[in-house]
Amino acid sequence: MAKKKNIKASDLISFYMDYVLTHNHEPNSVYAFAKDHNFEEQKFYEYFSSFEILEQSIFKIFFDNTLAVLEKSEDYQSFDARNKLLSFYYTFFEILTANRSYVVHALNTDKNQLKSLKTLSHLKKSFTNYIDHLDIKTIDLKEEKLEKLKNRGLKESAWFQLLVTLKFWLDDTSLAFEKTDVFIEKSVQASFDLIDTTPLKSLIDFGKFLYKEKIHSN
Repeated sequence: MAKKKNIKASDLISFYMDYVLTHNHEPNSVYAFAKDHNFEEQKFYEYFSSFEILEQSIFKIFFDNTLAVLEKSEDYQSFDARNKLLSFYYTFFEILTANRSYVVHALNTDKNQLKSLKTLSHLKKSFTNYIDHLDIKTIDLKEEKLEKLKNRGLKESAWFQLLVTLKFWLDDTSLAFEKTDVFIEKSVQASFDLIDTTPLKSLIDFGKFLYKEKIHSN
């Protein structure tokens, strides 16, 4: 039988996800994987250097598909940062739910947390870049090094929040994962309340007022 030649990255990902869900483990080798699906082994290496890299790309694709859905929405374009992030979460977890069997296998089969985090490395890069471009309003520290530290902290805390939500969703046994929806709403609301600059600015203005008054009174 002639080998398949028009193999795309999406085909390899579909083959791989189907294989691991059917056999509960990754293919023994790229050679065996190619043979099972009737394509030349070299076609695999045109897109991925290993199964590990392919796994990482799957979660990146979930992210890309989420953004593709959001960018088609006129409502999303008019949202502020808080509601954009909420929309991202709801859409992203809808896509994860549609692929839940694979996600559970990829993240729960191996109890090595470091390996799970490595699987999510491409997702982290895309997600933190997304956070960076959300234009979340924080207090202006007026100093370049402090601004960089603040922005890095914001992205890392947002990533941690996504990981916590992912863990909650993996453990969620409620009908249609309703508890995850509530968790998303409350956690995003709480995170934005924590970085809300308005109360902090008010305290700073009040402190400046007291300082000036003290100077004048002396």
